[in-house]
Amino acid sequence: MSDHVDRRTFLKRAGAAGAGAVIASRLPTPGSASAQDATVRPDPAEKRGGTLRFGTLSAPVHFDLHQSGTVSNISGQAPMYDCLIRRDPRDGQTIIPDLAQRWEVAPDGKKYTFHLRHGVKFHDGAEFTAEDVKATYQRIASPPKGVVIPRTPLFSAVSDIVVLDPHRIEFRLREARPKAFMLGAFASGWNVIVRKKTLEENGNDLRHVLAAPGTGPFRHVSRKDKEVWIMERNPSYWNKGLPYVDKLEVYHMPPFSPELGSALLTGKLDYARLLDPVSWRRAKETPGMTAVDFNQSVIQAVFMNNKKPPLGDPRVRRAMHLALDRHALVDVVKDVAPMSVGGFVYPFHELSTPRDELVAKRLGYQKDTRAAVQEAKKLMAEAGHARGLKNLVFLVRDVATFKLWAVAIQAMLKETLNIETNLKTVQVSQWFEEAAAGNFDLGISAIVSTLMDPSDYFSAWYGKDGPQNYSNWTNPAFHDLARQIEREVDEGRRKTMVRQAEEVLENDPPLLPVSYEKINDGWHNRVHGQNPSTFFGIYDVVRWDNVWLAST
Repeated sequence: MSDHVDRRTFLKRAGAAGAGAVIASRLPTPGSASAQDATVRPDPAEKRGGTLRFGTLSAPVHFDLHQSGTVSNISGQAPMYDCLIRRDPRDGQTIIPDLAQRWEVAPDGKKYTFHLRHGVKFHDGAEFTAEDVKATYQRIASPPKGVVIPRTPLFSAVSDIVVLDPHRIEFRLREARPKAFMLGAFASGWNVIVRKKTLEENGNDLRHVLAAPGTGPFRHVSRKDKEVWIMERNPSYWNKGLPYVDKLEVYHMPPFSPELGSALLTGKLDYARLLDPVSWRRAKETPGMTAVDFNQSVIQAVFMNNKKPPLGDPRVRRAMHLALDRHALVDVVKDVAPMSVGGFVYPFHELSTPRDELVAKRLGYQKDTRAAVQEAKKLMAEAGHARGLKNLVFLVRDVATFKLWAVAIQAMLKETLNIETNLKTVQVSQWFEEAAAGNFDLGISAIVSTLMDPSDYFSAWYGKDGPQNYSNWTNPAFHDLARQIEREVDEGRRKTMVRQAEEVLENDPPLLPVSYEKINDGWHNRVHGQNPSTFFGIYDVVRWDNVWLAST
């Protein structure tokens, strides 16, 4: 079965392409190698070329996209690369061709065959072939010693990667996975294709390679650390006519900061990502500007060290879970960062309990917290801690949102359960070191997933020995259920099992969900072709190949 996006679906999904955008009148037929696969085309009267100035967090500590998990990398590097397949930049959702012009999935779901484009060149002039795809994905699926790649668990079912010829490659799975999950993994913006030779020459570690050759729409020109990354149009780009702008300047700006907002509002930037709510509202009200918000692949949470008594007791953890007033916590940071209430599963995903149902019926998420607090006190008494707890070390990342929340959560726990905490604020990198070493009782941070599909973060966030399971939490019943969800291909049965998993997490919390982050984008209306309002997260659609600047 061929997994193409048909013309009708493509046009329907592209309906929200943004002010001034004109959808391509001709879209690729299945199997074609058309250069128009993933583009929104400007009106012929619109001005081409120019320089797009983009402001966002873009100061990576290394340059290996595969080993990274931060927007600091992908903001400045993604425009130089392509993926095997990608998310449509017009809606951020639909999966469409990229370096693979078409693909087939075997009826049993255990074989994915990709047909690659001919004539694609890396920035250094080398020809792109299936060997580059194999080298890229072998490193992702089975990293060599010393290389850690957060997306490796997505490809745990892959047993073999076989080059059939220079432009065909086959991924063989030990057992089937849900098709949407696997295609989403291949389409992740993190999984860019790099040269086999580049990997070999650098010992499979690109952390210190500033601009490893890619095939993307832009190529590296220069970079000033913590200032600006400059790229120019790739004149040999396989997708003819793209990109539309001649030059891309990615300016490093602190997220949710007044500096970022000011740079956009005063016209020093054309486009800004991670705006603070005050600047975002101002941009939304300013003539000649547009501002939108969209969901992000991040949960803000308090971790509880299960190795520190009595936090190993699920009754104590659930009591803390019920003691939090999440609506008040979202309100605390409303002028600092955009947040929304949610539980252990993305509240906007079709497999999870709908947000309205969550807030209306489930203890711990209702605006009226009295019933939840009553249950929390009962649980603490049953656990033998009716008088509360003292001297818990509360590890806090030195970020404005976490510092505000920590004070509020400290007060909530003291007032409702007589749990006393001592705040210990540390720098971002130190937080992860302290958390990994277990030097805390409670700790507040944010963690990221690659996909919205629960099978991704059920392993990474909540899995036994998961890379982001800072609570050291285990629950055999949950882990068994998560393995079943990972293998189940029937969406109806998966939904039932995800709801069951939610129930386990509610009663035996691995962490305390505080909120889910949203992203605020703003831009001047001379920028066309970008419509992030339907995106999920900020990692999959950051190539800027389909954006153009209108005449001024």
